[in-house]
Amino acid sequence: MLLVDGDMLLVDGEPVSSPTGSSGKELVAALMGNPGLCAASERLRAAPERQISSGPERPRHVYVFQREHATVDPARVQLVGTDEMTTCVGVAIRNSKTGMTSVSHMDFPKTVEGGFRQMLELLGEDNEPFDVHLIGGFDDASTKVVHSSGGKHSKQDGYSHPLCCKIVEVLHKFEQQFHLRSFCVLGNNTMTDSYGNARPIVGGFVMETSSGVVSPASFDMTSRCPDEIVRRIRVSVSSYDPSWKGKLLETYDTHADIFQIAPACWMPDWAELASSLNELSDSEILLQCSTSPAAEPPHFVETERRIWKYMMENPGWEDTFPKYKPRVFRWTDDGRWSRHS
Repeated sequence: MLLVDGDMLLVDGEPVSSPTGSSGKELVAALMGNPGLCAASERLRAAPERQISSGPERPRHVYVFQREHATVDPARVQLVGTDEMTTCVGVAIRNSKTGMTSVSHMDFPKTVEGGFRQMLELLGEDNEPFDVHLIGGFDDASTKVVHSSGGKHSKQDGYSHPLCCKIVEVLHKFEQQFHLRSFCVLGNNTMTDSYGNARPIVGGFVMETSSGVVSPASFDMTSRCPDEIVRRIRVSVSSYDPSWKGKLLETYDTHADIFQIAPACWMPDWAELASSLNELSDSEILLQCSTSPAAEPPHFVETERRIWKYMMENPGWEDTFPKYKPRVFRWTDDGRWSRHS
């Protein structure tokens, strides 16, 4: 998939352009004011949030964590999505002819271009535009001081806007055409809480692969599977692993219909760091470990402590990824992913 200098990003069938140019910043400004996208954001914000759980009677789904991507076939997977988005942006790309759908949870501009190449690899060739939804992120640089029950801290730098700019810039330049259906980001996805903090309105979504319908969603602990803690650890350690530079983390193998958690490694001193972090108070953990401490979900601190406990108990990566091989999970008849190797 090549990059070109064309107008490959469409809204309501028309190429996206801005009065001053085609940089990411200019494109974001133009998209934020588009009436059709504003109306789509309003509909999404008003839609009821779906609660996603796992179980034998539940639709089969694939969940992606931060910095992960997965491409699914509608013949096997009914739902695909992500949540826990604050400054991150969720991306869904769907081939409307085949229903093949790829979802990612993007957190850093330097992974965007390579990440899109990974997402498009299994969507097939099509002369028709692929549908794209961009959801998440918020106006995280809108307040000078963030107030909370735990006190206040200095102005946040702002992570969502540079990420959104990079995403639309790359979409605009790809050889493949994209039809932007949702742009529920930044100011279109921002509310203010009782303390005056800016927060995202939609922090998660799920797509029905058969129809392409997108809904706000939250996933419970049973549905952020398989291998939740190991996958969360990969998000942190992959930043220091050159093999993941400029890439999204691999998860679900759509051809084999398995979760294949590609290996990552960490040094033993990460266990010491985990132990040190675990000594912090809840409010200190929020301030030191989050890009948006006033906007995190209630389980954020508990999740961080579960991660650190695992690393303290498994200081060497070799116990988690013996011989640097992936961890493989297969779908079972009782509606869950079971460890195969």
